[in-house]
Amino acid sequence: MVNVGQNIKEELLRQERTVSWMARKLNCNRAAVYRIFAKNSIDTQLLAHISQILNHNFFLELANDFDSQQSE
Repeated sequence: MVNVGQNIKEELLRQERTVSWMARKLNCNRAAVYRIFAKNSIDTQLLAHISQILNHNFFLELANDFDSQQSE
């Protein structure tokens, strides 16, 4: 099962962006971003917003994980 929060954190690091940068983009504080990183699941509207901010399709990752679980 994909850990969405961990994937968001990894993508943020891959892009060499900071937690503070993401917090500004999401209009929240750094603690809220760290809470997102700790989540195994996330609201789809928030995930869509994060996908836009990071220009990365996290929904595709979830779909690929779902497909691979179905084929097992």
